[in-house]
Amino acid sequence: MENKETKKVETIVSNKSKAVKEITVKKTIKLETEVDTVFKTGADDWRTYLPVLKKYNSVGIVGNQSSLVNYNPNLDNDTDYYTKTATDTMHLVDWLIGSKIKVSKIFAPEHGFRGKADAGELIVDGKDTKTGLPIISLYGNNKKPKPEQLEGIDVMVFDLQDVGARFYTYISSLHYVMEACAENNIPLIVLDRPNPNGGIIDGPILEKENTSFVGMHQIPVLHGMTIAEYAMMINDEKWLANGIQCDLKIVKCLDYNHDMKYNLPVKPSPNLPNAKSINLYASLCLFEGTNVSVGRGTEQQFQVYGSPFLPVSDFSFTPIPNEGAKDPLYNGVLCYGEDLSKIKRVKDLELKWLLKAYEETQDKSKFFNSFFIKLAGTKSLQEQIEAGFSEKEIRKTWKNDLIEFKAMREKYLIYE
Repeated sequence: MENKETKKVETIVSNKSKAVKEITVKKTIKLETEVDTVFKTGADDWRTYLPVLKKYNSVGIVGNQSSLVNYNPNLDNDTDYYTKTATDTMHLVDWLIGSKIKVSKIFAPEHGFRGKADAGELIVDGKDTKTGLPIISLYGNNKKPKPEQLEGIDVMVFDLQDVGARFYTYISSLHYVMEACAENNIPLIVLDRPNPNGGIIDGPILEKENTSFVGMHQIPVLHGMTIAEYAMMINDEKWLANGIQCDLKIVKCLDYNHDMKYNLPVKPSPNLPNAKSINLYASLCLFEGTNVSVGRGTEQQFQVYGSPFLPVSDFSFTPIPNEGAKDPLYNGVLCYGEDLSKIKRVKDLELKWLLKAYEETQDKSKFFNSFFIKLAGTKSLQEQIEAGFSEKEIRKTWKNDLIEFKAMREKYLIYE
């Protein structure tokens, strides 16, 4: 039997953020160096948040298919929970209901509660067929919960898997949920999850005039934070309307740091099917503001790019409707481009494919569309590409802004 003990950690954020309330967290202390401890998500640390939630009469959940709890049904004591491998998974909503938590309503982000909808598809309110709970869509014309939708809710729990990119809209939903909770005096508990793109910080900083749902804050394309760290930044930087602050509580991941590799157990959204697509997402998503496909309508979404306007090459694909892409760009049309599915993991925002496609496209005047500036967060990137800047020259223009962002980010990091 290995020697193990547990200890109480007084605060989960080392007092770095006054706006974050404390939740006591248990953490495994390894007494023998050969013992490996697998990190756990905030949702997995249910022994921390269940006693808190039992105090409330009505709990709202912001979640989707990524809101999973890992557990071992054969174990019951604290020590075993923190030192043995989980064997089962359960959706957070089912887990809470089974734990006698009074869940009253579900709020679903882009792609819906079960994560099947296309990017940008209008999702209507409905009912969860398994639990019978009402589902409120936080997309389309209802990105921010309305007071009447929050009526009767005593506390909100937020549990979504982010991928570390500014234009991935789950952090935009986080902003609006925090704002609604602050305005309606509802505490918010964020169950943290690892950033699968780790501590990568890169790309141009969003300019305020280009704010949209795919870019709400003045941060780079890749922010290098977990979703809970990001929530702390939103709160303390007073980015919510009128500078209000949310009553924010964090349940952190255990035994995690930003350098750890993390392959997601489920798709965070329909067009990010695997670790490769998640790693390439930030770099290839800029193509969504051009006439180039990123493989929606194939089985290699965000692992390939191509269009009918690029030169004939050895690699091609033809998009057809599939889950998450009912009517993909160039539906049924042969596209030529490049297969990136076998390349090494990228460690920054890669521009070389965007620059190459622009250089090789037949009609450069039709390459960019109006969405590109929203995704880039700045007009400068498009102007630099059109002016023939090299990748090195473009990156140089980000340098000072990234230094400033990294200094701000440092205040909100809760993992070594």
